[in-house]
Amino acid sequence: MNYRAFTNDSLTMMYESVRGALRSDDALADRGEERRFRVRETPDWRQHAADLEAEMLKRGMFFEVIDWSEDQGMLPFDR
Repeated sequence: MNYRAFTNDSLTMMYESVRGALRSDDALADRGEERRFRVRETPDWRQHAADLEAEMLKRGMFFEVIDWSEDQGMLPFDR
């Protein structure tokens, strides 16, 4: 994908969509349901996020990096 062709807002939206799909999958898994988007099971999702991050960094954009750990929603004192 030609990420250079997208606006900063478009890159941010795509990146946040990856984050949202990951959160949705994790919430479903926590309830014992099948993951809808299969973000963790499909390497292309992680590659897409990495490519977006690379382009955003080239542009000097600020963003919160996606935490790919399984316990991303837990605080250290909750473990």
